[in-house]
Amino acid sequence: MININDLFIFYSEFGYPGILIIGLIIGIIIFPPIPFFPVLMSASLDKSLDPTLIALFGAIGQAISKIIIFSFSYYGRNFFLSKKTMKRMMPIHRLLLRYGGIGACVAALSPIPDTVVYVSLGLAKYKIWKFAVAVFIGKFILNELIVTGTVFLGRPFIKNLVLGFTTEPITLVFLTIVGLSILSVSLYLLIKIDWAKVIGKWFPWTLADDTDHEKLDD
Repeated sequence: MININDLFIFYSEFGYPGILIIGLIIGIIIFPPIPFFPVLMSASLDKSLDPTLIALFGAIGQAISKIIIFSFSYYGRNFFLSKKTMKRMMPIHRLLLRYGGIGACVAALSPIPDTVVYVSLGLAKYKIWKFAVAVFIGKFILNELIVTGTVFLGRPFIKNLVLGFTTEPITLVFLTIVGLSILSVSLYLLIKIDWAKVIGKWFPWTLADDTDHEKLDD
């Protein structure tokens, strides 16, 4: 049995840097998925820690982990994708380049699996600094809502909730299989779909001259 409380030693020993480390580790470990909110809630129960700083350091750690994931797809694009595939993906790339910041921020702010969004933005060569800012903002807002809600609801209620949170091995295996399946199918569709037909009708500007293809590799 894996207990989320096993991770609390980091922040109990190192304070805010420990929260940053936990956010970084949990963010990088895509499978099995480990939730970060119990850590935020538990840290908020510590009266010696400031709730806003908990949210801030957690967001920094989470943002760094997402930048690492993003960088793998950003720099590995030419290795994994053929020129033919990249040409077919040009419309979705152009769409992501224009609205990627909003997508990254919404994905970071929401509890939905966000790896596919970040990998897609990396493949589209979205600006790294814009990606980092968008993800940090989204994660910070989400973390702030969690820690503020913890303080508002009261320490006794949240303490019982956090201490009772455990993840059985069989559950982790199931979540890993489901997560891998969703990620694999999503990436397959992202690569195989003819995006010119899918989004060209609604966003005709994404069907610009394919000579722009070289610009995305700069």
